[in-house]
Formats: sequence, structure tokens, C-alpha cells
Amino acid sequence: MTERVIIMNFEENAQAYQGFSMIKKAQTAKEVSGEQMAVVTHSASGQHQFTVEDFIDFTGSNQTSKGGLIGMMIGILGGPLGILLGWFGGSVIGASRDSKEIREAQTVFDFVGKKIDVGETGLILIADETDNRPLNQIIMMELGGEIARFDLTEVQEEIKKAQEVEETTKANTKQNWDEKHRE
Repeated sequence: MTERVIIMNFEENAQAYQGFSMIKKAQTAKEVSGEQMAVVTHSASGQHQFTVEDFIDFTGSNQTSKGGLIGMMIGILGGPLGILLGWFGGSVIGASRDSKEIREAQTVFDFVGKKIDVGETGLILIADETDNRPLNQIIMMELGGEIARFDLTEVQEEIKKAQEVEETTKANTKQNWDEKHRE
């Protein structure tokens, strides 16, 4: 089995909810082996916030949308680091010494920020995938959506790296603020 983070986007927002329902049925029929899944909306408010509209933890461990890997991804995307690094169409608003390194490493964040565009809704699924055909059938053939798959281990590393850079950036910003206000 290959553990993956699977990002799905659609032309119509309603298709994300339909896909959510269809994947739950496929999970029950053991055609898909999901761990967590969320319907995610990229807010049109202009603040690049991502909201988890619906969430399910297939493992039974009662993870919430905020406590699991999906919640961490969404938190990083919509947080200050996501805005700083311009994961929403590629424009970089700020800069830091680490930003180039992180921008190059964040393929999953780039994809989510660009494919689930402002005002759009998509799906994020964490699954063990031995056969991609059932999910491809639902998302691509029946709903006309797109799918991108990322290795779970690589995404976990990207999240860890982004969290480290976010902490370093916060510390450097605080230090710079303190230094400028002492003068």
C-alpha cells in the first residue's frame, strides 16, 4: 500500500460535496481505504482562509478536522507563512532567508493554493492506495474533477519544515520589532 495525500478539485463546488459522499460509499464498500477526508473551501473574503466544511475520520480515532494532518495543512496554508510565501497564485508578499527553500519544497501547498482557488471547494483525502482506479472513476470519470497525489511521508516532512520556518520567522520578527522599538 502507498499512503498518499490526495487533492481533488472540480469545476462546480457542489461536485466536491458529491465526491465526498461517493468516496464515503466507496470506503464502506472497501473500494477505497481512507484515513481522513475533508471538504475544503478557499474563502472569497480576500484573506486566503481555508475552511473545513465537512470532515470524516475513517480510522475511528475521532480525530477532528483541526487535530489531524489535514487540519495542519489548512492551518499552514491560511496562516501567516502561507500568505508570506504566496501559495495563492504564486505572488510573494514578503521575504525571508528561508522563503526560497520553503517555496521550492512546498509542492502540496502550491497545488492546494492554486487548484482550490478563491471561492472554490475541493477535497483532501489521506488514504492507503493500492489501486487508484476506484478513486479515478469517481472523481475524474463521473464528476469530471482533477486529482493530484502526494506521498504522505513527503507531505509530513513539508508540514514539519513549514512549521519550523513559521516558528523561526515569528521569532525573527519579534526580535526585529523589539530592536526597532528600543531605538
